[in-house]
Amino acid sequence: MATPVKLYRSPKSGHCHRVELMLAFLDLPYETIDLDMASGAHKSPEYLKINPFGLVPAIDDGGYILADSNAILVYLVQTYAQGSDWMPTAPKEAADVQRWLTVAADNIYSGPCVARLVKLFGAGYDHSAAVAKAHDLFALMDTHLAGRDWLATGSITIADVAGYSYIAHAPEGGVDLKPYPNLRAWLTRIEAQPNFVGMVSSPIPEMA
Repeated sequence: MATPVKLYRSPKSGHCHRVELMLAFLDLPYETIDLDMASGAHKSPEYLKINPFGLVPAIDDGGYILADSNAILVYLVQTYAQGSDWMPTAPKEAADVQRWLTVAADNIYSGPCVARLVKLFGAGYDHSAAVAKAHDLFALMDTHLAGRDWLATGSITIADVAGYSYIAHAPEGGVDLKPYPNLRAWLTRIEAQPNFVGMVSSPIPEMA
């Protein structure tokens, strides 16, 4: 790869972190371009040329521009690690990965992500509802991870990468991870992977 991948991001965004994590796991050179979301940099005319939806993350890979974090994970693996365990091609395993990408876009977003948005950024969502959704999800995932290491297959995949960031930082949104030992062990396994890079942390609220 001739030039580093440009990653347009907000450092405290889990959507952005999952892309950075994938870039790091694949050992790809990249540079981060931080947008001042509070000042509306993501809605500037310059950035809207990159992503008309005005959202982060987005990447520029040698002139190929792509937004949407899960789509970026697929692109990076298909481009730079095709045929690897990161994204299986066998129909059943591929479907299992896709199922967890959908969970990341739906349940993880509406649960731990939204709870964190309220606590850290004052977003106008129902915090109690988001926390309840997070606990429902975590209980399900904790049961799913009993006796297995990874979400979708016998190896780490993009499904695990897509799920990690907001779950690892759920306590910042007031969601306690202590009741979920299998989920916490899964987070530890991801953090033990070569080239792991963490997301910027914020003070954790006291648990009630």
